Amino acid sequence: MLFLHLLMYPKSHHLKTEILAGISTFLACFYIIIVNPAILAEAGMPFSAVLTATVLVSAFGSLMMGLYAKNPIVVAPGMGINAFFTYTAVKGFGLSFEEALGTVFWSGVIFLLLSVFKTREKIIQAIPSAIRHAVSAGIGLFICFIGFQNAHFIVDNPATLVGMAMFKDPITLTFLAGLLITGSLIIRKVSGAIIFGILITTALAWPIGRWWGDAAAINFGVSTLVNFTGFFSWPDFSLVGKADILGSLKYSYIPVIFVFTFTILFDGISTFVGLAEASGLKDPDGNPQNMRKSLLTDSFATLFAGLVGSSSGTAYIESAVGIEEGGRTGATAVTAGLLFLPFMFFSPLLSIIPSIASSIALVLVGSFMVIPLTKINWKKPEEALPSFLTIVLIPFTYSLSIGISFGFISWTLLKLASGKISEVNPILALISVLSLFFLWL
Repeated sequence: MLFLHLLMYPKSHHLKTEILAGISTFLACFYIIIVNPAILAEAGMPFSAVLTATVLVSAFGSLMMGLYAKNPIVVAPGMGINAFFTYTAVKGFGLSFEEALGTVFWSGVIFLLLSVFKTREKIIQAIPSAIRHAVSAGIGLFICFIGFQNAHFIVDNPATLVGMAMFKDPITLTFLAGLLITGSLIIRKVSGAIIFGILITTALAWPIGRWWGDAAAINFGVSTLVNFTGFFSWPDFSLVGKADILGSLKYSYIPVIFVFTFTILFDGISTFVGLAEASGLKDPDGNPQNMRKSLLTDSFATLFAGLVGSSSGTAYIESAVGIEEGGRTGATAVTAGLLFLPFMFFSPLLSIIPSIASSIALVLVGSFMVIPLTKINWKKPEEALPSFLTIVLIPFTYSLSIGISFGFISWTLLKLASGKISEVNPILALISVLSLFFLWL
């Protein structure tokens, strides 16, 4: 039935392009299947059970986004919010992981209510166009930074916080070679360029730790860069239904629910707005296409995540990889969603593709997402300064929510200081106040 549904998409847009785009997006964000369980396991949750929950949330959210909202955007458990779940909600506030799952569920309920009453749509419509362009560019820098980090090209530096890895390091050289090859394929307009780039880089990385570069591989945290750990593992459904829905409603847990709600709300809004600006996927009013259905999907993914045993689901900025490959309809998200499902049983196969290969897609796509910068009026200070803060704080703070919050707050305060408060949408003014409260927590 799913394939019949895919065939119903406009014939003017080739289904092959959508499928390749879906594969590209999956390869750019499949890491969540391993990373999310690793983080949530620190909260006392079984690794295998969180892995199963991660696959369920990713497949459910992406399929709903494709079939219902018809947008080429993958939905999966969000990075950053999973760290908040473990290190703040559980280890900081002292919630059990069952209660923390309950707070995820209630944040999903709030999302759903905000979406049903079109509150989230009104928030998006209240965002100034300059901030929208800035969010797109900020996300581009963010995913580029993530890509460089995952490839260990950008590393910790005690003196300067960050620095570049040794240039003669074989891992660095392999990453740069893969980046050059993939960029060349994109310039030549090769269909599936990013997929081919990932596969070629994987092949180039195979000798590291086997034929050469043993020390580099060990410094990377592994003995060999490309590993094969087996084919099959059984899914673990032990976390399904474990959320303590009533126990998570304690008054002292309200701040946790608020932060979950606020973070995913603005992560989702930032992603939808940023992807729409970068790709042109907008409705006649200039808003992200199929916005209401996309926001409802985001809400259901979070609610579903709490029920099956994961931190909140959200739209993924890595969807930009598939969009850059030509994905324009829900068929892209459906393809990616279907690709998640087999790894409920075959998760060991994911170890074959090293992070330096998948990181290449993030770096290259990040460069495409800064194009909207040209649409910002940099000679108008009350527009340029909030835009600049949004752009730089998204990657510098490692948070979409913090970056866009400072964008809202500075836009409102600068309009107030310059006597132009009448130009601020009342909804944006309210959101700015809530943003201050969020940053204060």
